[in-house]
Amino acid sequence: MKKIVVLSGAGISAESGISTFRDSNGLWENHNVEEVASAYSWYREGRKELMLKFYNARRKDLQTKEPNQAHLIVASLEKHYEVVVATQNVDNLHERAGSTNIIHLHGELTKARGENSNYYSCFDIGYNDIRLGDKTPSGEQIRPHIVWFGEEVPELSRAANAVEKADILIVIGTSLAVYPAAGLIHLAKSGTPIYLIDPADVKSSVRCTHIKEKATVGMKKLKEILLNSQ
Repeated sequence: MKKIVVLSGAGISAESGISTFRDSNGLWENHNVEEVASAYSWYREGRKELMLKFYNARRKDLQTKEPNQAHLIVASLEKHYEVVVATQNVDNLHERAGSTNIIHLHGELTKARGENSNYYSCFDIGYNDIRLGDKTPSGEQIRPHIVWFGEEVPELSRAANAVEKADILIVIGTSLAVYPAAGLIHLAKSGTPIYLIDPADVKSSVRCTHIKEKATVGMKKLKEILLNSQ
């Protein structure tokens, strides 16, 4: 089976009602992005409780959302291809749609870990809240399993390895503006077909087929293209 790698971003989940990480005025759910999504902010006095409440709210919101047709079509490609999804999203909509091989570059809302623990020591919390004073067995404050600004992206190398081996690359719902994840597209083998699904103009130095549609419409069109070319 040919290998497909899907690089997904906020645009694929926006149609499920999940707000994009950063809108035009630099806010995320009316919070300054750096205030709720940076490692520096976590260690400032009085900020931990604010950040925990913010992600508790995101978790509750996620519980009310459902995968949309774009997520479902991505999952359905596994019937015909070996598929790896490398997503910048922290939601679990790809999983709930049925995708089985997912790399979360920026962490996962439904997981947590000790604030000083290794990235891979995370554990499932479902949609439950994390409160100030909640500790791991070793006594660490529990924090969201999110990759914040100022932190390394541990899963980047695994995503890079997948892209290098891809026969087809699909980029959906991302402006290719947030690094280091945006650099992944440049790792595709020469001649690899690259399909970009985004309703807006996207600047990229890489040659690709731009399907200028929202995620649900674009993935429907792309699936037809892929299956007709088999």
